[in-house]
Amino acid sequence: MINDNELIARIVCHQDKHAFATLIKKYQVPIRQFLRRLTAGQHAEADDIAQETFIRIYQKIATYSGKASFSTWAHKIAYHCFLRSQQKAYHRHEQLDVDFSLIESTKYDIDKDIMVEQLMQALDIEQRTCLTLSLSAGMSHQEIATITEFPLGTVKSHINRGKQRLMKVVKP
Repeated sequence: MINDNELIARIVCHQDKHAFATLIKKYQVPIRQFLRRLTAGQHAEADDIAQETFIRIYQKIATYSGKASFSTWAHKIAYHCFLRSQQKAYHRHEQLDVDFSLIESTKYDIDKDIMVEQLMQALDIEQRTCLTLSLSAGMSHQEIATITEFPLGTVKSHINRGKQRLMKVVKP
């Protein structure tokens, strides 16, 4: 399998659309899941933001410097697209309607994923972002700080506070 840097070189030097498609296939699921968590399970909104993210990645790929991993760079673009969408949108706050029995069930992984997305509504955007990047994407605190442009201590605080908030919501 061709590594990310080779694919990026093909895209930048030869406008290789096949190389771009290969790169997007590799990162499509993690980016979409990240955005679905940030949008608290609003799949249509997350998919729209993902589409915008991939367009921006294509437009800006020549600026990728390799200082961070491509995954970190792509997640940063996704995060900024999400923030822009939040500035434009009118948000209504809904009551959390989560079936907490799914937490104990190991049978329905899809239901658990949906429940996690719903639980994210209990967190503010910063906590949601940091927790998702840490737990779902497996990124280090430093990588999260790079993506969000938050100080390292702030990233750690958002993760800690987010976990504490989720524990309060989940406990009966």
